[in-house]
Amino acid sequence: MGGTQAAVRHRQQVQELCGAAVRALCGVPDLHFRGGRPHRGRQALPVFAPHLYPSAQDDFGSFRGAADGLALRLAHSDQELHRRLCPGDRTARLVFEMLEQFRAESLAPAHLPGMEHNLQHRHEQWSLAFHQSGLTETATGLLLHTVAQVCRARITGRPVVEETEGIIEATRGALAPVIGHELAGLRQDRFDQARFAVHALAIARAVAEMTASAGAAAHRGRAERADDVRPAPPRNGFTLLTDFDDGPAGSAAALHGTDTGEGDGYRVFTTAYDRQRRAGTLVRPAALTGYREQLDRRIASQGINLSGITRELTARLATPVTRGWDGAQEEGYIDGRMLARLIGSPTERRVFRSERTEPATDARVTFLIDCSGSMKEYGESLALLVDVFARALDRAGAECEILGFTTGAWNGGRARRDWLRAGRPPRPGRLNEQCHLVFKDAATPWRTARRDIAALLKPDLFREGVDGEAVAWAARRTEGTVAERGPGSRRLLFVLSDGGPMDTATQLANDDHFLDRHLKDVVARYEQSGAVEVHGVGLGLDLSPYYRSSRVLDLSRGPDNGVFREILGLIG
Repeated sequence: MGGTQAAVRHRQQVQELCGAAVRALCGVPDLHFRGGRPHRGRQALPVFAPHLYPSAQDDFGSFRGAADGLALRLAHSDQELHRRLCPGDRTARLVFEMLEQFRAESLAPAHLPGMEHNLQHRHEQWSLAFHQSGLTETATGLLLHTVAQVCRARITGRPVVEETEGIIEATRGALAPVIGHELAGLRQDRFDQARFAVHALAIARAVAEMTASAGAAAHRGRAERADDVRPAPPRNGFTLLTDFDDGPAGSAAALHGTDTGEGDGYRVFTTAYDRQRRAGTLVRPAALTGYREQLDRRIASQGINLSGITRELTARLATPVTRGWDGAQEEGYIDGRMLARLIGSPTERRVFRSERTEPATDARVTFLIDCSGSMKEYGESLALLVDVFARALDRAGAECEILGFTTGAWNGGRARRDWLRAGRPPRPGRLNEQCHLVFKDAATPWRTARRDIAALLKPDLFREGVDGEAVAWAARRTEGTVAERGPGSRRLLFVLSDGGPMDTATQLANDDHFLDRHLKDVVARYEQSGAVEVHGVGLGLDLSPYYRSSRVLDLSRGPDNGVFREILGLIG
């Protein structure tokens, strides 16, 4: 396992553990982390206090502390009331968010001392990172740091962080006459959110006015200096989170996009040039034969354990099915046909029968390959990967489809030219010729489709990609009709990609996150419905911002047996 792959796997495991802890503590069954951001079902949770978002450099204790803080916030804070009371000023809102979070953390149950330890550890780590970033060397940074330390100490009854106690003394003394009265009411009213908010709002607005005054004074000072120098950025990458969400009820903002559906915010300028093609028809027969021979040589040299993969697939996908009865058994159900023998020979024991069960596979596994330009370097490895899986799935008795998606042209093609002739109407939606590829359909056995699979080696197949529509197309093909699916049947979709959607013409004509939002919405809908199990397989990149279930593959040495085990691990 490569370094990047191991780091991503560790991060995913930490997020899974933290998600489980939050679900257990606050009783929200559909809460999980995706891309480092907490989600409740399909909806990203609003941004709370900044210390709830540890960085990749923080230790596991910090992540547990943040998870405990999030659970307490969900359990003890009325989000609708909080949203109504939130001030509009960013600095005031930052302080108000921190104070409400400190209130929730002060309500940690006394019978869970480990939770209080985790919360304190996370606060200390965040405070030290704040100080070491150099932000406390500025007037505004020192003020905000002092407010966080003093208010948390007053609300929770825990002392301020010892390492920074000295640097906040002067500022704490200056704050006392300004917020002293409100500070006294924070702990007294911490069990009543509405009454607590009165004191928190007064403190937040006072701090916002003080930072505005300090900022204006600093600006005048810089203007008077001939050698005006910009403030240095934080030394350790630390930032105070002030880009709060503005969506309904404090939900995720457009930056994170969770409210776009195919019938709502997603648009397509024209479908006149969209095509679905059999991949083998796009390659000359002679070239396709050469690609297949090249792929066969690569597979033979890779040393893939095909039998082992087949056994593993059978064990994970097969379910026991009744295939009749076995008679003349010594236990089970009494066999009426054997009663005469029992009367004639009272000592006869083999008068029972039992149900005969055999493993049967009722599953369809679909591989959807991102055929955008950046995936070209993985063409041969991808062909090897899906070819071996298709052969093993055939042996295991499961159906397999291999699909791909690309565009018919670069930079929008004919769709963009039509848009230009129409006068460039704003927000046209998807602006390219969509091309969906079928390398192998479910009804075609591997032996028949093996030549078409080799079309993945054709370099000019890879252009641009519109992932959301491709995932919806592949999922519709995969799930089938209710009549086609028996009890216990499974439909799995693996999306192999090295990043998010990328179509230049569409990105330039719409907002930057138009395609990202659509992909997240499509995946979330299928994850929620459960009709298709959707998994993201990232090639050197973490796809967890898009897919709840994902893995990162390192194909630098080609698909070895370890790579196959990684994908098999997604099949629960």
